[in-house]
Amino acid sequence: MICIVDYGMGNLRSVEKAFAFLGREVMVSSDPEVLKAADGVVLPGVGAFGDAMRELDERGLADPLRESISSGVPFLGICLGLQLLFEESEESPGVRGLGVLPGRVVRFPSLVKVPHMGWNDIRLAGMHPAMAGIEEGSYFYFVHSYYVVPERDEHRLTLTGYGDDFVSGVAAKNLVAFQFHPEKSSSAGLRILDNFASLCG
Repeated sequence: MICIVDYGMGNLRSVEKAFAFLGREVMVSSDPEVLKAADGVVLPGVGAFGDAMRELDERGLADPLRESISSGVPFLGICLGLQLLFEESEESPGVRGLGVLPGRVVRFPSLVKVPHMGWNDIRLAGMHPAMAGIEEGSYFYFVHSYYVVPERDEHRLTLTGYGDDFVSGVAAKNLVAFQFHPEKSSSAGLRILDNFASLCG
């Protein structure tokens, strides 16, 4: 069973529908015990970094998320669910993220239009089983004003050009997360979701 974490922020239903279309069993839940028992965890998210961390803490989900990831359960972060993995964000000064990965989240410079919205391509900077069958230059759907800056180069999975290059995907062992929305990204996005579900057994 794959748990899609409901913390009051995120495009949960479209993620759920994408997995259902693939014939994969998922459960949307805000129950920490369901999260702990899951064979895979998906953390989507739309909104502000600080609000999201407050919701995760108040619902008792932050520590179970950290524990699930550290235990080796397959984890997929989407959009804000990627950013929350890091230590801090310029969007919400003073708010600590989940801190699973070292690094921070920064706002796009004023030289480019914000938010970055629409279809853009990715380049592969690393390898992860979730990317099986995804070709260099594949297009995915983005909507965001901030992007992650990982401290370690080995965590970079995909890069995307918008002004300068930014990290649009990260990976570390059982963890994979993307700034783009696989559930809104046609066949390439569905391929990533199906690959991830296969990792969950």
